[in-house]
Amino acid sequence: MHADAERHLSGVDHVLARVIREVGPCTLRPRRNCSPYQSLVQAVTHQQLNGTAAQTILKRFIALFPGEKFPSPAAVLAAPDKQLCSAGLSRAKTAAIKDIAHKAMTGDVPTRRAAARLSDAELVTRLTELRGVGPWTVEMFLIFTLGRRDVLPVGDYGVRCGFAKAYGWREHPTPKELLVEGERWRPYRSIAAWYMWRVLDAK
Repeated sequence: MHADAERHLSGVDHVLARVIREVGPCTLRPRRNCSPYQSLVQAVTHQQLNGTAAQTILKRFIALFPGEKFPSPAAVLAAPDKQLCSAGLSRAKTAAIKDIAHKAMTGDVPTRRAAARLSDAELVTRLTELRGVGPWTVEMFLIFTLGRRDVLPVGDYGVRCGFAKAYGWREHPTPKELLVEGERWRPYRSIAAWYMWRVLDAK
């Protein structure tokens, strides 16, 4: 699926070429059965937490709504804040999730089909108006839900840390530095970011 991206990245960056050889083919796949509303709620849950802790809280959150694969916006809005916090969500995240649910019902959170017609910049502008949703949250949505291939989350700690490790930098690159370094990865910066995460995972 990403063979063209891997060939391009290997041709423009010898360090990334080595990483690609060591890691192997990119297995990044968009979550096609995930709505923008669901994706944003999941992303907010993951903010400032490691993956294991976030997944635990997310499972508890979903378990509050038996009979639903994922709680509907209406169900979330009807639930008392105290109930949502009992799953491990902070007050700030509870407020953010309720705002996302409200905006999903009013149409401010686009459907997947509507989102597919919008550019990355348009989605960032539109979705960062939601409470608790910043550029990083939208970038995760673009990469993992919509499958956009040219998104570079320069503020992501894992990407910056993986870059420093792969390229031998003593300090993590600043977002501005990473933006400049990542120019050579266009139009496959999402794939390059995925490999930086894999570098961080490697021993």
